[in-house]
Amino acid sequence: MSKVSLEGQVAVVTGAARGVGELLARKLSARGAKIALVGLEPDELKQVAGRLHSDADWWHADVTDHEAMAQVAREVKDRFGKVDIVVANAGVATGGPLVDSDPVAWRRVIEVNLIGSAVTGRAFLPVLMESRGYLLQIASLAAITPAPMMSAYCASKSGVEAYAHSLRAEVGYKGVKVGVGYLSWTDTDMVRGADQDDVMRELRQRLPWPSNKTYPLGPAVDRIVDGIERRSAHVYAQWWLRGMQGIRGYLPALIGTVGQREMRRFEGRLGHVPKGLVGAGGAADESVRGR
Repeated sequence: MSKVSLEGQVAVVTGAARGVGELLARKLSARGAKIALVGLEPDELKQVAGRLHSDADWWHADVTDHEAMAQVAREVKDRFGKVDIVVANAGVATGGPLVDSDPVAWRRVIEVNLIGSAVTGRAFLPVLMESRGYLLQIASLAAITPAPMMSAYCASKSGVEAYAHSLRAEVGYKGVKVGVGYLSWTDTDMVRGADQDDVMRELRQRLPWPSNKTYPLGPAVDRIVDGIERRSAHVYAQWWLRGMQGIRGYLPALIGTVGQREMRRFEGRLGHVPKGLVGAGGAADESVRGR
């Protein structure tokens, strides 16, 4: 598929204060795109905007708030004149057994990752139809394979994958292309936050290669940028994830068998797994909500 020049394109990135969103904004800006940053951390967003190479602005908004995101979409259109690219990247995570989980944190993962993605799509699709643009929904390896201790995150990422595939059929005839981005464990605040818990870190290290590694952020984001330039339906931040698609039908049974063994191994330590949202982004989300 041929590449589309990003020079002069207007790209919206949610969850842009840190991690994948922040670096993606920088790399899109370096290719000439104008950037609209959306997130919950105004100080960080302002700093990111100030470091970009191209025209940029930022909006403080919760992606789960329909009215706020609709207003952001209007203001981005007024500020830049159009919107060509939207990357629904905002996300949070929590870990641990479902039965012991904090129900508010568990629900918040679904709200931000799944409902927030749909709210983002609802807000920006009208302007993307005007520009015949591209929506990239960030999913995860967690959409392809289930994993114990990650029920909320896996459910949310499976959900956004299905949502984006449905959306592709709805808006394709209007000229809007929709892609799904898949990332394995990548060196971000979220993954580092999860690794602070010994059980979660050891459980992940016992996964089969290559899913037991943490991958550098830069090359992963380079692959995402390449996918955006190609308006790809599927974007794989690590090379091997493409091959997972062909075997995903076998994974639930495999994980069910192996996962039981691992859960039995860690049973005596499960009560000590933190129950809140992980990483700096999770802390920011909880701070905004007063938790």
